Amino acid sequence: VQLQASGGGLVQPGGSLTLSCAASGSIQSIDVMGWYRQAPGKQRELLAGISRGGGIRYVDSVKGRFTVSRDNAKNTVYLQMNGLKPEDTAVYYCVAGIGANNYWGQGTLVTVSS
Repeated sequence: VQLQASGGGLVQPGGSLTLSCAASGSIQSIDVMGWYRQAPGKQRELLAGISRGGGIRYVDSVKGRFTVSRDNAKNTVYLQMNGLKPEDTAVYYCVAGIGANNYWGQGTLVTVSS
């Protein structure tokens, strides 16, 4: 499975961005897709995950601001981010789960700054 993330960039506080992550390869085996982020000097943090059937979970810090969605026909997972804060600055990674294995995208940088 290969994952290609896109959509990062520079945004002002309070702004919005939508990240996309397209999967290719053995996509029929993917169960859960999701997003992590890693801020400078911090550990990688799970943000949200969505199963093939549409079950969704969020970490508390992004509930109400971030929305994860998935288009199974396009093999793509999205992360709509609203109300961005400087502390959301990080490299964002998409992940695809197949059984006990996780496959990672290359990461896309989101910088929230005025």
